[in-house]
Parts: sequence; structure tokens; C-alpha cells
Amino acid sequence: MNEIINKKTEFRDLGLMDYQKAWDYQEELFAETVALKIQNRKNGLSEQESTPNYLLFVEHPHVYTLGKSGKPENLLLDEEGLKKHQAQFYKINRGGDITYHGPGQLVGYPILDLDNFFTDIHKYLRLLEESIILTLGEYGITAGRIDGLTGVWLDHIAQINPRKICAMGVKSSRWVTMHGFAFNVNSDLSYFGHIIPCGIDDKAVTSLEAELGQKIPMEEVKTKVKKHLKALFEMEII
Repeated sequence: MNEIINKKTEFRDLGLMDYQKAWDYQEELFAETVALKIQNRKNGLSEQESTPNYLLFVEHPHVYTLGKSGKPENLLLDEEGLKKHQAQFYKINRGGDITYHGPGQLVGYPILDLDNFFTDIHKYLRLLEESIILTLGEYGITAGRIDGLTGVWLDHIAQINPRKICAMGVKSSRWVTMHGFAFNVNSDLSYFGHIIPCGIDDKAVTSLEAELGQKIPMEEVKTKVKKHLKALFEMEII
């Protein structure tokens, strides 16, 4: 546990960024925070430094990512297919199976030291989900969770046509997080047809645009998600 609690969270909007470049940047911030925590443990109380927190927003060019527990066969494209659709593919170190990122999707990477907030990874995931659920509520869309499945879903109660609008996948070490959520705002949903999303083959994927019948300004959505994350985590966003 940190002696110095720091709820200041530096917000950085990375715009449209190559997946590998954004992943490297995450890893850099993550490694620096973990190293500082290790150093703090070695130092006396008088030499403790507060650990930083970051909230990164980004959009990626077309890319498929496979988590540690994922099955490669859930990607339905071969190398030629990936080239045809101008998509990349990466095996990565988050939890979860396969997912798609692309333009029009808001990807959030909170790199938080949970010792500054609460040390509960399940609560962390639920609050990430809640920020999207509350944002959707502002657009008149009722969303929620389905037992046993991470992410945010529409028609989550009756489950006549349940569809995922936001995927989650995180990594945590020494209570420092990376990776995060992928919220389909104006996404090209045809790209989900080339995978078995998150290994789930009996449920659909949707977007804010598909549900409302019109494109939604991304900056507007970012502002709402950031507002809810700030309130839920009691962050001081800088």
C-alpha cells in the first residue's frame, strides 16, 4: 500500500495511433510505475514518491488482438485476408480472447496504480463497465452486464438479441493496470465478421451508431466517458 495516495490522473488523447506504437507507450508508462513502486518499497517512508496515473484515449487502424487465454482459430482470416482488409494481428498480454479495434471505436487505456484507489480488480472492471453504461444512458440506451461475460451489453436482461457494445481486457501487476476497454461508437461492424469476438459465437456486436441510426461525434462521447470515469474513480483529471 502506498503511503502517499495520489488520485491525480493525467489524461492523454493519442488520436489515431498504430496499435504497436500505443502498446509500446502503455508498456513504457506501466513499467515506470511498477519500477517506482518497487523503489518505494526499498526506500524509507520519508523518501516515498507518489505513483502516477494515466488515462489514455486512442483510436487504432484496423487491428485484431488475441489475449493470453484466446484461441488463434477465433481469427477467421489468413495472412492474405488480413492484407485484403488492411488489418494487422497481434498476440498480446491482456486477459480475454480475440477482439477488433478500428477507426470509430473509442479505446481507453487506464494505467492506474490501484493502490491510489482500491485494490480490487473485479471492482475495477465493474467501474470501467459502469462508465460506458452511464454514457449509453445519456443517449437513451439501456445497457448492462451478462453474468459470466465481461463487457457491456444491450438486451442484457431478456437476452432475446443480446449484443456487445464494449469489450474489456486488462492486465494488472503489483496493482498497476494496463489495456482496458473498446467502445464501439462509429465502428465498421463488418470487421467483427472476421472473428469470433471474445470467443463468443452466439451473440452479436453493435455500436452506438448502429443503435441510434446516425454517427455520433467522437469528441462528445470522449467527454462523457471521461466525466463518468472521473466520478466513479474519484479521480482528479489533469
